[in-house]
Amino acid sequence: MKSKLMAILFSIVSLSGWAQKTMNPVIDQDFPDPTVVRVGDTYYAYATNSDVEGKTLNIQVASSKDLQNWKIEGDALPNKPTWAATDFWAPHVLYDDSLKQYVLFYSGESNDQNVGKCMGVAFSDNPLGPFVDMGNPLLCGDTFINIDPMAFIDPKTGKKLLYWGSGHEPIKVQELSSDWKSFKNGTSPKPVILPRQEKKYDQLVEGAWVDYYKGKYYLYYSGDNCCGEKASYAVLVARSEDPFGPFTRLGEERKNGTSVILEKDDS
Repeated sequence: MKSKLMAILFSIVSLSGWAQKTMNPVIDQDFPDPTVVRVGDTYYAYATNSDVEGKTLNIQVASSKDLQNWKIEGDALPNKPTWAATDFWAPHVLYDDSLKQYVLFYSGESNDQNVGKCMGVAFSDNPLGPFVDMGNPLLCGDTFINIDPMAFIDPKTGKKLLYWGSGHEPIKVQELSSDWKSFKNGTSPKPVILPRQEKKYDQLVEGAWVDYYKGKYYLYYSGDNCCGEKASYAVLVARSEDPFGPFTRLGEERKNGTSVILEKDDS
């Protein structure tokens, strides 16, 4: 699952340029694994399933004009897909101008007891939804290997890419079809970040997020024990000149063995 620390990072980065005093958290409730898109003058934040006022929301959605004052709008995925009943995690949303639709990627627990988590794709004409699942999962696998999807349109080539991964396996990338509903024929997943490369925080890697800046691709990711009393979790970063890698971890670049950019302090 994407790090709850990402919510903190989002607040710090997004609000650092504001002159006024800002109070955190900006959403004071269970709102895990957030992703944010801007539509006109409004920001929309999406999050993992949670109970809100006694009702379970499959994919939470909130809106804001200033990134500080948020309104919980309800459920962006009110109707569960036919292939899953629980664990709607780590949504990612983007707008596809060619399709004139918003596209939602998310994880869900397969109804098949012999299968673990799957990744789904849903579509809507409105950022608030309702998003409608395409009818079948994009990819399934054992345990929670196939979670935390992050879709990305490469600004250099226009290719539609998907980054995902967890379950003690590498974070992977693969090209998608033009309609986002399948992986492009002739392509295969390529590992871009391997686990167990550093002493701390990367026994498990997940929650990929990619940005493009001045000719380079920055891959932010999280690891490695998100939850519970013994949580040990941080945000790390790597960089590449190609969206398919190879990515150089910050710890490699600095030769200090750690790629961490955000972790809990001692207080």
